[in-house]
Amino acid sequence: MRVDAARNLELVLTTAARLLARDPTTSIAAIAAEAGVDRRTVYNRFDSRETLLAAIYQARLDAVEKAVDDARLTEAPVAVALHRYVEGIISATRMWPVELERMRADTEIRDRRGDIIQRVADFIQRAIDEGVFRADLPKGWIESLLRHIVHVAAHEHPEIEAAQAADFVVDSLLRGAGQT
Repeated sequence: MRVDAARNLELVLTTAARLLARDPTTSIAAIAAEAGVDRRTVYNRFDSRETLLAAIYQARLDAVEKAVDDARLTEAPVAVALHRYVEGIISATRMWPVELERMRADTEIRDRRGDIIQRVADFIQRAIDEGVFRADLPKGWIESLLRHIVHVAAHEHPEIEAAQAADFVVDSLLRGAGQT
């Protein structure tokens, strides 16, 4: 793919993700106009709205998987891995604000999403085993708390840079669910 074509593709996908997160009925013509490309450019690459949506979800999953990989959840010290994970997820969520739950029928996306969820659950268990998180909380509590405060940081406080938002999330999580 040519450099300009790759740039246009990313621009179309990120613009579509942002617009569709605000209004799921946004037309492909509106997406093309907002991205500053001709509507035919979008239709040449995506033969349907569903194909465009699938590409957006794939791009979001790629970004989330990269954030999980970069966090080094199994190797890095828990606090370091947690901060890397949170910062990466906030950045990925802001860039790709679409919710993956809408694509549960797609087997590949569902499986990839399930793998990510399991990797994070394994990391949380590691943090519990190492005494970073309390072991007396209900199963899944810390994962839910983490998911919700990351959502707050990513969507309700976009004015805060991802690294600083990760500081707030990690500090809140460790003080709220950390060993006393």
